[in-house]
Amino acid sequence: MPSIKHPFYPIIYVRGYAMTQSEIDATVSTPYMGFNLGATKVRQNWEGKVIKHIFESPLVRLMKDYKYRDIYSEGKEKNNAIPAKSIIIYRYYESGDSHLGSGNVLSVIKAAEGLHKLILETKKQVCGDDKAAQKSFKVYLVAHSMGGLVCRCFLQNPNVGTQTSKKLVDKVFTYATPHNGIEMAGMNVPAFLGLWDMNNFNRSKMAEYLGFTKKSKRVNNLNGKFDPNRFFCLIGTNHKDYAVAAGMSRKLAGEMSDGLVKISNAVVDAAPRAFVYRSHSGPFGIVNSEEGYQNLVRFLFGNLKVTGTLEVEKLPLPPSVQKEYAKDKDNVRASYHFEATVAPRGSMTYKLTERRKETYSAVLRKFDEMLRITNIKGLKKPRYPVLFSVFLDTRERPSGSRTLVFSLDLSVSCTGYEIDGILFFDKHIPGEFLYRNTVTIKATPSSGLWNVRYNFIDDNWGESRGKAVEKDIEGLYIPLVSPKGFKAKLRLRAESWG
Repeated sequence: MPSIKHPFYPIIYVRGYAMTQSEIDATVSTPYMGFNLGATKVRQNWEGKVIKHIFESPLVRLMKDYKYRDIYSEGKEKNNAIPAKSIIIYRYYESGDSHLGSGNVLSVIKAAEGLHKLILETKKQVCGDDKAAQKSFKVYLVAHSMGGLVCRCFLQNPNVGTQTSKKLVDKVFTYATPHNGIEMAGMNVPAFLGLWDMNNFNRSKMAEYLGFTKKSKRVNNLNGKFDPNRFFCLIGTNHKDYAVAAGMSRKLAGEMSDGLVKISNAVVDAAPRAFVYRSHSGPFGIVNSEEGYQNLVRFLFGNLKVTGTLEVEKLPLPPSVQKEYAKDKDNVRASYHFEATVAPRGSMTYKLTERRKETYSAVLRKFDEMLRITNIKGLKKPRYPVLFSVFLDTRERPSGSRTLVFSLDLSVSCTGYEIDGILFFDKHIPGEFLYRNTVTIKATPSSGLWNVRYNFIDDNWGESRGKAVEKDIEGLYIPLVSPKGFKAKLRLRAESWG
């Protein structure tokens, strides 16, 4: 009898874009199409220092840690029964190979139709005639770059696949997918650029194969066709180490990118996301990284989701700016960077997410968006920064410990003050923070609830017991204050996941 045990469903990996014929041939010549690529180097911070860390690859780690298997046997893909813990590589580029296929590369729509068929075939191989297994069957889609667009085309385009196959998709995880297209030198890839199918990343063409019926400047939403809460975006922020086209790609994509995809284009509206200091691919690539793997398995297999939002109550101004503000509030403008890095206890070589000014991934908010919303037309409530959404697994804890622990390195700084339309340079101190500290958050299950405590480890040892979190009508929060007068609530929302 087939064994399908939540949350361990089959994983279908959909690889990214192969541009030239030689790249297509090289891709088709490999059995795992990049999901087996590991890495031995970690670029620490932004100092340029490289340390050795063996990451075996997502494929090998899933096999070692969770007992997943591939579907290859005796040089062929199995066409009979396979276990639920299977990793299936969607080989949609095979048709474009000059030896194994026709030499004609599939369009995104044709590739999406092939994904529909693959999901149904996977269900048949896993479940057979077992009615109970058929009822509980689900599949995970994991995709890199353009592979995420193939997944979205399948899920969103009403003329691709069927509702039967689409409902079998439980979660989608994308690495560095250009959900809102690709821009080079500030311009979206033009629609007429059909060479090597590069216009697949033009927003007008994307709108067509994603099934949008109305024109839109952005196409990075699921259009009501799939729950965005079950769609994860992993976003790379390291453009420096993307070496494709002799470094020309990273130059054209610019600093706010992974070397190919701009940070702002790698997100899906309302979907959880994480930011990691990784490039689009290569030795420091996002797929072959510990950061990518840790986010992947927590999203797929974890059972707790924690979201942190900063509800800002007071943003103090420097005395000289406060003086001008007292004269005329409407003449003073300011924006702020909110930097947040989350790491679970025990991690040494990775962060689950890091939003930093240095990588152009910090959350940016205007003063008026948070504390003076009547000045912004159409804004009905404050736009507080969402600092993180992390997925955790309560089943994986250090030996003997019942407590989940993770740290949040948080800082708030001003980009600069503008008075009467003129930047206020004279008394601005570069690197000055309104708030900066590292918060350790500890959650212990107790009688079906969670006992949550916190500690500021810039001031105390992280292993100390700390304080109990505060609670109001909105839920749990940690009060944050600074000697300069900054005041906020770190609102924590924990919910069962999976």
